[in-house]
Order: sequence, then C-alpha cells, then structure tokens
Amino acid sequence: MRPGGRTRLTLALLSLWLVGCGPSTPAGPPADLVFHGGAIITLDGARRRVEALAVRDGRIVVAGTAAEARAMAGPATRLVDLHGRVVLPAFHDAHVHPVSAGVELGQCNLNDLATAEAVLAMVGRCVEAQRGRPWLVGGGFVLTAFPGGSPDRQSLDRLTGDQPAALSSSDGHTLWVNSAALRAARISRATVDPPAGRIERDARGEPTGVLRESASELVTRLMPEVTAAEYEAGLLRALAAMNRVGIVSFQEASARAATVAAYRAVARAGTLSARARLSLYADPARDASQVDDFVALRQSVVEPGLSAGAVKIFVDGVIEAGTAALLEPYLPLEGERAAPPSSPEARGLPNFTDAALAALVTRLDRDGFQTHMHAIGDRAVRQGLDAIAAADRANGRRDRRAHIAHIELVDPADHARFASLGVVATMQPLWAYADAFITNLTEPRLGPARSRYLYPFGSLQRAGARLAGGSDWSVSSVNPLDAIQVAVTRVALDAPASAPAWLPDERLDLTTALEAYTRGGAYLNFEDADSGALEVGKFADLIVLDRDPYAVAPHELHRLRVLWTVKEGREVYRADGFTP
Repeated sequence: MRPGGRTRLTLALLSLWLVGCGPSTPAGPPADLVFHGGAIITLDGARRRVEALAVRDGRIVVAGTAAEARAMAGPATRLVDLHGRVVLPAFHDAHVHPVSAGVELGQCNLNDLATAEAVLAMVGRCVEAQRGRPWLVGGGFVLTAFPGGSPDRQSLDRLTGDQPAALSSSDGHTLWVNSAALRAARISRATVDPPAGRIERDARGEPTGVLRESASELVTRLMPEVTAAEYEAGLLRALAAMNRVGIVSFQEASARAATVAAYRAVARAGTLSARARLSLYADPARDASQVDDFVALRQSVVEPGLSAGAVKIFVDGVIEAGTAALLEPYLPLEGERAAPPSSPEARGLPNFTDAALAALVTRLDRDGFQTHMHAIGDRAVRQGLDAIAAADRANGRRDRRAHIAHIELVDPADHARFASLGVVATMQPLWAYADAFITNLTEPRLGPARSRYLYPFGSLQRAGARLAGGSDWSVSSVNPLDAIQVAVTRVALDAPASAPAWLPDERLDLTTALEAYTRGGAYLNFEDADSGALEVGKFADLIVLDRDPYAVAPHELHRLRVLWTVKEGREVYRADGFTP
C-alpha cells in the first residue's frame, strides 16, 4: 500500500460510517408515525417550522426534513399525509375545573344564555325534566343577564314552587336560590353575613336570594351530595370536551377529596385521556394545619399521568360582586349606596389576613407544594406576591413555579415582581374585551383610572413575566383558540375586523399567545422537559389544524378546527370526516 494509503482508506470508511449514522438513516427501530405533507410549527426555542415529524414509542425522534422522517419509516409505520394542513403542539390548560364543569353538563345547564328571559326559560324546562327530585341544582348563568348582577328569588319561586333550588353563577362566586332554599337554610333578615361572604338584601333587609362567596355554603351544605359515579361521569364528559379542542394536559383548579377520588378511578380504568395535575382546595376558614391533609392526598395519587402536587388558594372574590380585594374602595353602581370608606366591605372581601396567607403559603412551600392562587383584585395580587416572597425568604429560592390566576387588576408597581419572584401569571384571555361584564359591572366599580390596568397581559410580558393560559371552564369556553384570538385582538369573538381593541397596548402577538397555551402550560405543570413544543425527545403531544393560524386574519382564529388530537403518540380525538 502506498504511503498514506491506509490513512486515506480509514478516513473514507469513517466518512461512510458517519453518513450511515446521519439523520437520514433510522437510529434504532422504525417509527410508529410519520407526519409529512404539511406545515409543522414546532414552537421550539428557535420557533422553527419543519417539513416532517417521526414518532416512536410516544416520543418525537425526528423533527426535520421529509427525507429524514421517511428514513425512519418501516413496514408497520403509519404515514400521515397532512395534505397541506398544519401541526401544532397540543394545548395545556393552566386553570380549569373539569369535574365540576362535567357534572354541571348533567344538571340544569345555564351556560351560554345571555338574557334573563333565556335563563328563566331554561330553568322552567329543567323543573319539568327534574320533577320529583328533592332539589333543583345547576348553574352557569352569567351575572350580566340580570340588573346589577343580581337575580331575584321571586322569579325563581314562580317556576320552582316548594322545590328548593340552587343555581350557581358562571364564575362560581354567586349562588341564586329560591325561597324554599332560604327556608331550608333558615336564612332570614336576622341572619348575619358569614366571614368573607354576603347575603344580598332588599330595601327592607329581606334576603333577595343571592348569596355571595362563603354565604353560599349556608345552602350548599344542605344540598344532595354528588355521587362518586356522577363525579366520574362528569370527568369523562369533560375530558372528551377538552380533547376535542386539542387539550392533552391541564391543572385542575380546585380539587377536593371527592374530586381526587374521581380522577383516581378514571385513571385506574385507563380512560384519563389528558394528564392532570390537581390543585387541592385550601379552606380559607382553616389554618396551615390543613397541609397535613394535603400531604396525605398527594401520597394517595400514584397513577400515571396524574399528580396532586399543587394547592389552590382563593385569596379573594370577584369585582362584579364587589368581593374582590382592592387597594382602594369600590365605586358604587348607579342606584347603589357606597360603603363607608373605612368599612371592611369598601375594599372587598379578602379571605385571608396578610399574615395568615403568608403562613399558609410558606408551609405549603416548605412541604414541596406548588401554590396556585386565585387573585382578582390588585390588593389580592399583592397579597399573593407578598406571600410568595415570604416563602422565598423562609425556605430559600427554589424551582417552585407558583402561579397567580386571573390577574384581572394588577397595580403597575407589581408587574415586575412576577418575574423577580419567578411567579407565573396565569391568564384567562377570553375575558379581556369590553363585554357587558366590563362595561356594566367592572369599569363602573373601578373608574377610568384603575380600569386602565385590567388584564394587563402585554404589560406583564414586557416586565418579563412568564405567561400561562387557562380557560377557567365552565366559567368560559374551554377552547384555547377562542382565548388566543381575544389575547391577540382584545375584541369579542364575533366582532368585525374593524372593531377597536379594548386597551390595545395589552394585546399579545400570536406566537406569545400560542406559547402561553403550549410551552407556558407545560412549564407550569413541570412538563417542559417532555411537552409544550415539538422537539426530538419530547412527547408526541400534537394537534392537526385545518388551517395555518399565521395565515388567517386574527379575528378568524377561533374558526380554526382541531381535526386530530394526539397525546403521547396516541389518538384521543378525531373529527368526523378526518382520515389521518
């Protein structure tokens, strides 16, 4: 052999070996699925678009060219020709109530009814359908269907007679009851408002049939308990609804023992079609000793795809009912009498003192729980941030991923604190436009100066906050595309393209809004190593859309259809007529 010939031969053989081990040749067994023939939006760190994906054992093994993906195909590989359609990472819902939403669908369902007449007509139909039951139970009515957000017991009495009736509002912070329910609960003009609750009364001091916040418990404790079978059926209904809109992972926003049992049962049956992280309900009436109960519940949840590592804390109520905790007093609605500025009610109804909330959050954090706080008013948001800061001082900085949900009214002085404390801002963008809630019940209670700071998503993003998207279903639509559109436009879903945006500086760009429902939700649930983007090594959590969200007008985003939902490489939903 000539001098140097052995070296050249070795290099040639090495080059052939490297080519053979390159991305165009299968590494290991063939793929189970190969997606090609469409646009694949990865939402990875580089925000790439790729031609194809290959999936094996539920995880992505190729995100690249069609040639690279086809090289992974074998005789049993399923080739999915997208025919020009679009693949996105599947959605994550950071704040949702699937069990209660699913149960509600089987009761007197008052969702999506805009007027008092429509609500009462549905109640009448429910009375006929549920005749003979001890109570009429249901919910979902919007406060804006009634003047001042307050229905009356007399209109309910005319339909229900002596059958006790209890109907919850869509936001879950108001209970509407009839006279029979008031009698059963022994609520009269002499009944004192419970802590952090209010019994609405007429000019004569008589209860109107509207119970706010904790006052609702005076009635709910008397109602027939939902059975284990009803909880499980409700969860299955909810899972199917979420899969239809592309959701494969979520955080349950308020789980009690019966809710946890339903999740365990469904998981053990193999029918939990989305991964669930449960936020266990913290009772504002109890102190930090309740954390021992949460530890026991967390230890009882061992099923795959299910965890109970978070705790939900209701810091306050809602602005529309005057129960959200504000830094400055509420303004009275027209015809209302303003509460004296020095009275406790003038600034809402916080559920905790600053010290009690800090103690609870610090104890939860010490025991390894993620804190998930409902905070609507600017005072409540500040309380939540202060409590997390107290936990940080007591327990040291760690990857806690605490989050504050709703962030409806946030004082500008607190915007940067989300990033500095590592607190995730969990937003419900579908609420962020000038609907009847905003124009009739929210802005009048705050005045124009404070109303500028409502739903400050853009400001929080610019201040460095990490955003995660949630629906709060059944309060509002579970479809992430509805919320993503409003995050981008700040107008109603059905508004014309020319409609002016409400607080336009708070709009998000499309990529940021999409990432809130993908990467943001995955991060929140400690799933970012496995989900949230279409990258090699991550779960094949993906959806097929009929059109490219970047190629349609912003006001058309909610019209996009999810055709196929895939969780960890397995189908959990397929639209009628779609053949993958």
